Amino acid sequence: MYSNYKFKYSSQTQTSGFTLIEVMIVVAIIGILAAVALPAYTDYVTRGKIPEGTAGLAAKRVQLEQYFQDNRTYVGAPACVSDAALSKYFTFSCTAQDAAQYTIRAQGTGSMAGFTYTITEANVKATSAVPTGWTTSATCWVTKKGGAC
Repeated sequence: MYSNYKFKYSSQTQTSGFTLIEVMIVVAIIGILAAVALPAYTDYVTRGKIPEGTAGLAAKRVQLEQYFQDNRTYVGAPACVSDAALSKYFTFSCTAQDAAQYTIRAQGTGSMAGFTYTITEANVKATSAVPTGWTTSATCWVTKKGGAC
């Protein structure tokens, strides 16, 4: 009576999924990629904010030159008045030393703290202060970590 039934028993069972070693290898690879990508991304974002300061300096310089054309002096120029709406990451200040000389300064704020860019009436651009890892320059506005202008 029981001879027609066939019973199958297998000593091998198949499982699906990942072993702990496989998961740990993936986590290690993701960690290595993040360690390389995060600093590069942070530098990229910082470099993207620098043109806001340099463009503001250029705009203020044009305003000062226009004022000089009309008044033959830089002293008392409206461009030297601080304008908080001009930039989110920089504050601007202007020093009109005398009727023929000025220096405009862009000082970094917030995430751009540590950066200071300047320009003079002779169009001398300088990067007088930068955060650690960056390079200053007396002849240009540094826009990259390696000191490139």
